[in-house]
Amino acid sequence: MQLVNVFDVLLEENLLIMKRILEEPQLGVKSSANEKAVRFYSSCMNTEQIDAEGAQPLKELVNEVGGWNITGPWKETDFNQTLQILMEKYNTFPFFKAYVGPIFSDPSTNIIQIDHPEFELPLEANFRKPVTYPEVLRSYYLYLLKLGKLMGGHPDVTSTYISLAFSFISNLQKAVTPLKTRQEKKMLFYRTTIRELQEKAPAIDWLSCLRAAFYPVQLNISQPIVAHDMDYLKGMSQLIEQWQQKRDVLQIYMILCLVRNLSPALSRQFQEARQVLADILERGTRDSEMVRTERWRKCLSETGTFFGPVLGRMVVQKIFPQKAKDLAEKIFSEIRDTIHNHLDHVEWMSHQSHQEAKDKLHSLQVEIGYPENILQTDEVEDEFLELEIQEDKFFYNVLACLKSLRKRILLRLINPHLQDEWEVAPWSVHSYYSLRRHAVVFPAGMFRNPFFNIAFPSAVNFGAMGFFMAHELLHSFYEYVLPKNCSVCDVRTLPQGISCLVKQFESYSLKGYSINSTFTLLENAADTGGLAIAYQAYKNWHAKHRGVKELPWPGLSHRQLFFISFAHAMCGRQSLEGLQAFVHRDPHSPPPLRVLGSLRNSQDFARNFHCSSKSSMNPVLKCRIW
Repeated sequence: MQLVNVFDVLLEENLLIMKRILEEPQLGVKSSANEKAVRFYSSCMNTEQIDAEGAQPLKELVNEVGGWNITGPWKETDFNQTLQILMEKYNTFPFFKAYVGPIFSDPSTNIIQIDHPEFELPLEANFRKPVTYPEVLRSYYLYLLKLGKLMGGHPDVTSTYISLAFSFISNLQKAVTPLKTRQEKKMLFYRTTIRELQEKAPAIDWLSCLRAAFYPVQLNISQPIVAHDMDYLKGMSQLIEQWQQKRDVLQIYMILCLVRNLSPALSRQFQEARQVLADILERGTRDSEMVRTERWRKCLSETGTFFGPVLGRMVVQKIFPQKAKDLAEKIFSEIRDTIHNHLDHVEWMSHQSHQEAKDKLHSLQVEIGYPENILQTDEVEDEFLELEIQEDKFFYNVLACLKSLRKRILLRLINPHLQDEWEVAPWSVHSYYSLRRHAVVFPAGMFRNPFFNIAFPSAVNFGAMGFFMAHELLHSFYEYVLPKNCSVCDVRTLPQGISCLVKQFESYSLKGYSINSTFTLLENAADTGGLAIAYQAYKNWHAKHRGVKELPWPGLSHRQLFFISFAHAMCGRQSLEGLQAFVHRDPHSPPPLRVLGSLRNSQDFARNFHCSSKSSMNPVLKCRIW
């Protein structure tokens, strides 16, 4: 596996720890949920048994649903009946996606939300790869054709029916409204009811389908719903009505979605077929060895999907002891106090906005290491109590886990407080600020060498983790950086700071690639401000904790070590192809430019490293917003 940066290296180490935990003969903590997670992982790793069964488990399931024209006779039924079965039992949503999520205007309340389905085939407008889009279409068609053949379909029959299904998929995708259009027309969060859905998209029996998807929750025709693309739902309904005379095509498409959804639980041949497609979609090359994923990684991913709280609990007990959590919380407290005091010195903010920002800082939720509920053993055990996992039946284990996962989704509709789930796993290496929850999250996976260690000099911990903490905290004030959102801010000083940062970063390039400095503005502002705040917090900490030991490196000061730690956290390498993709989609500047820009804007860096006034690392004009 190609590792690109420090974050990748840390994640790799965390995954290897998880692998060892799941493969240990004896677990440190005995529990039914732990044992089920281990058993699930073991069944996933039993490739000999999975390959021996081939496609048979899925063939049997398809026959129970009503059959498939490609593999044999099918029982002609109303497509809505098949759709209800797929949604209720197998978490498969061929025509639209239905899920539970918070109301945009009221994050404490959950609601059923409807969007277009997740298409494996990217839209042409979103495709930016070295291969041409016709090549992508052909690869996707061949992938679907391979699935049909692996399921036992006769080559000629399979080719005919897959061609029809491919045509239907292409037309269904054309009904999707581009994201930019939906944003401009304010279509992204359209409040409606099941009754209105039935009127505007009548091909779907909405009440029956949503009752099936969210059983046993009692739904009625007046049930509030959120639609994220009503125009798509209308177009989808019209397309289904056009194909009603070819009901077998609707059945072919729906069962194809089921096969596609469950094929990862089948034999190696299905994985290899998916890999060929992944080579095109993810890398733009047919060199499959570049992106081939070891079986244990896939099994870890599957286990994490279904047993997230269990696996999270097992991992944090290994990598994030209580002493580390206590120190991390103290460092965060120092960072927050520093920002609180710093706000009074932000020139472009008025007294009123200073106080608003402080109130916002005070109300922020802080979650360090892991969600507290994963250590509540009884609660986690109850969540997996009814789940049955067999040692050598991976396919059926996946079905059982899908049912269990659907139950957890339903609980979020019934119990609003359950919406506070993290967007990342505790073993991940990705901190973030959640606008919806007004919370900052720092997973346990980050609190490791070289970012953090209880034995490290404080300069190292503040230079890396302290910087990340300050960076995310500044994101909680992001609306102030947009002048139109801050009516009480200085309309002259703020735009000057913004213009300075934009011009600074647009002058940078890396391996011939420039960055969109307007697109990366918020991240660049959080980097520059975060570094300054983390350094001040470190000085405050240092003043309170006397008796710091001499460093073993002659001529290196603790304050210099702070900046070295910051730069070290951004170490990595990137191919030209990877860099091209990065600058087009990532709101951050590439890591080398994050370091370069932030340090050039730091008077503290120039002072501690004795940079002359003529040095490129100590320009006269230093840009900052915070």
